[in-house]
Amino acid sequence: MNMQAKPIIARRSPGPDGEKVITLAALAVGGQGGGVLTNWIVDVAEANGYNAQSTSVAGVAQRTGATIYYVEMCRDTGRQPVFALSPAVGDVDILMASELMEGGRAIMRGFVTPGRTTLIASTHRIPAVSEKIAPGDGRANGPEVIAAMDIAADHVIAFDMETVAKQAGSVISSSLLGALAGSGALPFSRESYEEVIRKSGRGVEASLRAFGEAYEIAKGNKPAPVFEEAPAKPVPVLNVPEKLKAKWATLESRLTALPLEVQEMAGLGLKKVVDYQDVDYGSEYLDKLDEIVALDKAPYEMSVSAAKYIARALCYDDILRVADIKTRASRFERVKGEVVVKDDQVLMLTEYFHPRFEEFTTTLPKGLGTWVQGKKGFEAWYTKRFDKGRRIRTDSLRGFLMLWIVSSLRPMRRKLLRHQSEMAHVAAWFATVKEVARTDPALASEILANYRLIKGYSDTHARGLSKFARVMGALDMLKGRTDAADWMRRLRTAALEDEKGKALDGALATVKSFAG
Repeated sequence: MNMQAKPIIARRSPGPDGEKVITLAALAVGGQGGGVLTNWIVDVAEANGYNAQSTSVAGVAQRTGATIYYVEMCRDTGRQPVFALSPAVGDVDILMASELMEGGRAIMRGFVTPGRTTLIASTHRIPAVSEKIAPGDGRANGPEVIAAMDIAADHVIAFDMETVAKQAGSVISSSLLGALAGSGALPFSRESYEEVIRKSGRGVEASLRAFGEAYEIAKGNKPAPVFEEAPAKPVPVLNVPEKLKAKWATLESRLTALPLEVQEMAGLGLKKVVDYQDVDYGSEYLDKLDEIVALDKAPYEMSVSAAKYIARALCYDDILRVADIKTRASRFERVKGEVVVKDDQVLMLTEYFHPRFEEFTTTLPKGLGTWVQGKKGFEAWYTKRFDKGRRIRTDSLRGFLMLWIVSSLRPMRRKLLRHQSEMAHVAAWFATVKEVARTDPALASEILANYRLIKGYSDTHARGLSKFARVMGALDMLKGRTDAADWMRRLRTAALEDEKGKALDGALATVKSFAG
């Protein structure tokens, strides 16, 4: 069978007729419009007389791996091109990253080549799952990634494209396209990009505003938006009911009686505790803080640490707290700001819950919860029927009321099994702090700070408790040493480094080696 076919070209460098395959890879995560961006780029290429092909390889899941959108294009000379389906190491002309660390990961994977690759990246951050699951601060170092970009790429365009898009009322795909056009990496006019956006027919004006702003910044005609540090969280304002104002005034007077160095942190801690539970709980907080202040002296560093971590210990995470936070008006406003909800749009918000047996029983009154935990048959029955993930729509009346009713159980918290077990643990920790404070205030301060190892609930809470116990288990080996506080801090830092505790294993082995 005779078939007519066009000649095939597959050159990565210019051929005798000036043919060259231009390769472009774009890394984006869900919700950032990576598919829209890719379609725009293909449309622009075809509108300018190029053949173009796009493919995409999805990440494993959102924030555990970005989707790689890959485009190859070459001038249409009448011959049929052969395009690759995915980027190859050392063979990418343009790399676009919709978030700073995606740019860093692209460098590590070999997609950015000195002397060849134009790297276009937004410098804003969306913490990856690997950063979030770290017990402590797992955030990667942004300045190091930006420095690596300057070394690895031939040409770098990096600024906060997310902010540019939000200010224009659009999404980041529009500002990324503007940065691409402004970079000059593709031989297409600005007007051809804008025409493709107009033909898309959705959010055209906002997209054009974001495109234009990013284009001018990439060209160097406008300064990039200045990165602003996240503003300090405002001191919470408590709306105290009239019948409780006398009690609240008493607590405020107790605050002013504390040493001046302690008052600011104690004020924040008091408001946190009262917001979490009630005014009487705030009184318990100040009672404990007074005991530490009595053992301290200027500059009261131990007392400041106590003001912070006693509040942390008293405000443990439970289902009541989670339900309370998820039904607050401030949460809905924050989510609206993050996803850029417009006035004519409706926000649909789905919360994920996984109510395990332990969480269910510890939310019961102490006696009943203890009895139910002892019934293994009931645990098996519960696990079979209820131990599964549930999605609750808090934008619906039914879903919102379900969580609001749970949060309204707060007055009962002191009678619940979880509260009893938490307060027993707090009491033991606090007794140890007071004992050590009499001889080594610096070490006592570190023991106070150890409570930051405990957070969350269910499996997260259990892992935190385990690490806390292991770190505290080294106390007897450190007592009496001049560097005891330093080593306690090192142990806690090691415990916060990784979820599995390998760094802590090494630190504890070191302590055991010199402690005999």
